[in-house]
Amino acid sequence: MGQAATMSFNATLEAWFCRQMAIWSGLLKRDEMSLEYWERLRALRPRDVNTALTVAHRRAERGERREAIALIGQAIEVDPQRADAWFNLGFLQQELDEHAQALHAFERAVALDPKLDRAWYGKALSLVKLGRVEEAVEPLKKNIELQPMSPFGHYQLAHVWHRLGKRQNAIAAIRALARFEPKVAKQVEREIGVDAGIPDPYK
Repeated sequence: MGQAATMSFNATLEAWFCRQMAIWSGLLKRDEMSLEYWERLRALRPRDVNTALTVAHRRAERGERREAIALIGQAIEVDPQRADAWFNLGFLQQELDEHAQALHAFERAVALDPKLDRAWYGKALSLVKLGRVEEAVEPLKKNIELQPMSPFGHYQLAHVWHRLGKRQNAIAAIRALARFEPKVAKQVEREIGVDAGIPDPYK
């Protein structure tokens, strides 16, 4: 085996070892060690998008959002077609109240994967935060279409309709929510001060 082949083999072996150690130390709740090995793997495979996103996730769990955002940005530079990466970027930017940037990320995510329901939801939340409340209606409807049994889209849509002065629409959203989450529906009734005729589930 030539020197170049030997070096390539050794690098491959080291990358395999780092990945195994990262995975197993994570399973054993040795989070610091796990992150250390993921970082070593990233240094060995700087263009490996999955590794970069894994490190970003670990950094975000530690509250290191800026570092995570930078890592996701690097991953997107390598593969800009990853809808999940764009969503994760938007989610972290949203947590930092950077809603204009988050909105761009969510729009990229849904353009790449129109079935990514959580990105439609994230887009709606950032639109509301930016004062573009009316524009939040359609992404919330899309979120509900994709996840009809999730309470979050219905909950937010009721609030959006209320803010827009569309009382009957708000009531319709609350009643739709009451079909599978009556307690949450009753909570929305109280929050926005409308009577949708929802029986009190606590009585």
